[in-house]
Amino acid sequence: MTPAELSRTVLDAVCRAVDAGELDVAPPERVTVAEPGPGGCGDFATNVALRLARPAAQPPQRVADILRARLLDAEGVRDVVVTGPGFLNISLRARDDLLTGLVREIRERGTEYGYGDALAGQSVVLRVPYEVRAEVVADAVARIVATQGGRAEIEHGEPVTLRPVPAPEDPAPLGPDAARWALLHPAPHDRPRITADHLVQREINPLFRIRYAHARVRALVRNAHDLGFTAEPGELGLAGTAGSPGHDAGAPHPLQTPLADHPRILRTAATAQAPDRLARHLLAVADASLPLLPEVLPVGEEKPGAAHRARLALAEAAGAVLAGGLSLLGIDAPEHL
Repeated sequence: MTPAELSRTVLDAVCRAVDAGELDVAPPERVTVAEPGPGGCGDFATNVALRLARPAAQPPQRVADILRARLLDAEGVRDVVVTGPGFLNISLRARDDLLTGLVREIRERGTEYGYGDALAGQSVVLRVPYEVRAEVVADAVARIVATQGGRAEIEHGEPVTLRPVPAPEDPAPLGPDAARWALLHPAPHDRPRITADHLVQREINPLFRIRYAHARVRALVRNAHDLGFTAEPGELGLAGTAGSPGHDAGAPHPLQTPLADHPRILRTAATAQAPDRLARHLLAVADASLPLLPEVLPVGEEKPGAAHRARLALAEAAGAVLAGGLSLLGIDAPEHL
């Protein structure tokens, strides 16, 4: 079960409780699930009971108990624990199932994974000064807003609504991709660095790590084709991250959280008009991907098996997120690097 599927499962539990007369409240349009906070447990937590308590005229604990009973019947849910004033902490049946479902969802959606309707029907006016960084940021914001069903109009003149700290010099000598990264990666209130280190083809360069991870994934797909196998989501056959023998075998794969978090990052970047959040998220995805890649292909006399197909599917999912994210920033995701 993916986070999106779990969100729909919780919303279905609310609707079923309303239909049964257990809750007298209008169901919300969507339910947010996230990793449990301090004092929480399980795989995901939601505050939906707290949100519904006042309109339902019931204590949050009572609302949580009602929803807990409904969720325990849901497919893929192993246990639900109520903590604090009414947080629902949900444990899924198997972490492998969660990651497998997540990979399937990303592969189905491709580079449009994470697109939603948070801004459906809304028109956002971005009024910017005539300055290169403001123009680039506005262009990226418009692209990201569109992923959430909104439409952004870029205008010039006062009063300005989007004014990042200007670039100290012309970024054009860096080339289009490095220039956009230099302007988009820092937070709007930070002064961008227009320096040659954005062109360095080594791991010290964040943009290089992202594009390198994507190019490595594409190379693995080509190599796997040459070896006669393709991707298929399933069990990875790894205790954790490749090269990390001390990794907790019961913990989720390091890629699971950043991949599952991608829809939320897109929503936040769109509503907050902050493409820098997407840029930093892509770096987190790339850094979590790189340790996996050496384990994708069989080595020596080893024959391709189900674990290799599953690792390739996970790598492809990460590559799709990287390619889609770079495209939204207006940066090329090369097949070769």
